[in-house]
Amino acid sequence: MTQTLETPLSKVKRGPNRASHDKDLALDIIDAALMCHVGQTKDGQVFVTPTSHWREGDYFYWHAHSKARNVKGPIDKPEKVCINISLLDGLVLARSAMHHSVNYRSVTLFGVPELVDDKEEKVRQFKLFLDKVSPGRWEELRPVNESEIKATGVVRIKIEEASVKFRAEPPIDDAADIDWPVWAGVVPLERHWGAPQTDPIQQQNFAPAKPPKAF
Repeated sequence: MTQTLETPLSKVKRGPNRASHDKDLALDIIDAALMCHVGQTKDGQVFVTPTSHWREGDYFYWHAHSKARNVKGPIDKPEKVCINISLLDGLVLARSAMHHSVNYRSVTLFGVPELVDDKEEKVRQFKLFLDKVSPGRWEELRPVNESEIKATGVVRIKIEEASVKFRAEPPIDDAADIDWPVWAGVVPLERHWGAPQTDPIQQQNFAPAKPPKAF
């Protein structure tokens, strides 16, 4: 049975034909992305902070310095934050300027953050995050120390209020423009990592190391 993330707040009002509240679809987009933007308010001012994220089960996690606004603020004064994750999939080039668009996948989440304060749980979440970025790398690294654990804040929200929007189609031109003599179509954005660039210090002073696995 499909689980919905629709609430009165997350219900999409503009462009509902491109919207979904399907939880599995939202999780796929969250897992496919490395960065999100956390929106919050402080003294009536809106702030949006980009950061990296990861997921475990029904929880969405992010981290920052323990005193950073997007970690400390909603814990000191509990408030609902708004988080957006977006993936650009292609440029949609139409026959008229106003019908140009993009193909994309996007999730908007809402929730009140809770602090992950237990030391062992924080370290376990650090590993989960690094495993997302570079699987298997954690075991090869110098272990994290007490000051690093203390200085890094980890928060999470439960994934239970969210909306998905997406576009995955060719140009939609006016019927009168179909014969206009210009190329129209989609230019896909292909995601791939380039060749690893070794740290110059390592190149000069140490034997070559095995490059990391790609995300």
